[in-house]
Amino acid sequence: MLNNIFESIITNGTFTGTQFAVATVTALVCGLIIAASYMIKNRCSRSFLITLVLLPAIVELVIILVNGNIGAGVAVAGAFSLVRFRSTPGKGQEITSIFLAMAVGLATGMGYIGVAILFTILLSILNLILNIAKFGNVDERHRMLKIMVPENIDYEGKFEDIFDKYLSDYTYEEVKTSNMGSLYKITLSVVLKTGISTKALLDEIRTRNGNLDVSLSRQLDSMDSL
Repeated sequence: MLNNIFESIITNGTFTGTQFAVATVTALVCGLIIAASYMIKNRCSRSFLITLVLLPAIVELVIILVNGNIGAGVAVAGAFSLVRFRSTPGKGQEITSIFLAMAVGLATGMGYIGVAILFTILLSILNLILNIAKFGNVDERHRMLKIMVPENIDYEGKFEDIFDKYLSDYTYEEVKTSNMGSLYKITLSVVLKTGISTKALLDEIRTRNGNLDVSLSRQLDSMDSL
């Protein structure tokens, strides 16, 4: 019984209308499962969700048509590789979901209906569990601190007493000039002390940097791209 799951419904590169319908419906259902599991704990656009639903069926159609044709298969593989090199950068989990949808499309296109369903359910459940468990989440106290400083102020040693008061750790990541060299933009990776007021931290820094821009942001946006 278990071995039947790993058998293809398509043999010798030929298929019937019924086999094509089964493969297409399976691809669409798997796409819906992938999109639903991604949507539960992630923020994403409506366009991206529709893409996850339809992509397995599109890939399935291409594969089922080139089944047995090596030359066409190589051309299709080259076209699929362009998915990674699109103009807009994406999160690692978004790209993983796209490749999962493509893999399901490949499986259904080759007739491995059981493999596609089993793989979709297992990966979707695992994805959901990891998201619910907040696997790999960065500590909320880890932030990026950016301070604008006038060129006539020596920033070295200017803010350390404030940092020691509000931060348990800090590292200078970048210092660069801005506004034709009239300003310095200092970027630090910091760890906030428990229970401190971020408003008080920013207010004290503003009294030292001439009331110029100060920002305190999370590190996730810059770390999550792939």
